[in-house]
Amino acid sequence: MARVCVSIGSNIERERHVRVCLDALAETFAALRISRVYESEPVGFEDGRNFYNLVAVFESAWSVGELQAWCKRLEFANGRRADSPKFSPRTLDIDLLTVGDLAGRHEGVELPRAEIRHHAFVLRPLAELLPDARHPTTRARYADLWADFQAPDQALWPVDFVWRDRRLPLDA
Repeated sequence: MARVCVSIGSNIERERHVRVCLDALAETFAALRISRVYESEPVGFEDGRNFYNLVAVFESAWSVGELQAWCKRLEFANGRRADSPKFSPRTLDIDLLTVGDLAGRHEGVELPRAEIRHHAFVLRPLAELLPDARHPTTRARYADLWADFQAPDQALWPVDFVWRDRRLPLDA
């Protein structure tokens, strides 16, 4: 079993799609640890709709390829199109951040995901959820990476979010 960290984002019907994703994760992988939900301004997007972003952590024995395929199936089942431009609105975006301590290209997926160190909407919820865990390649603690993070143009703020009658963050 490996600890899997995924980032979840949506800027189309945000509440609905985040809940659908969390429901699917819980039904498939059981016990989840879930960060707070953050609202963030889009980074690199011309469409100005803000995102909801969060991180979920769970244990899985699945391969990287199986995890990636599951994430893509859920995205497509929720209206994501394979031909969508890179910087366009998203119903649901699920990215594998880490799978255990794997580093490098595994079954077509680069791990750990580069966004961990470059985007506040990924690093902040990850550092909040797993402050003492270490980045697989730099070995820096996520809390330290967040403390040193500098990107003033990446505004984000926590929002109240309820899933299954419980307020996030959630350790299930």
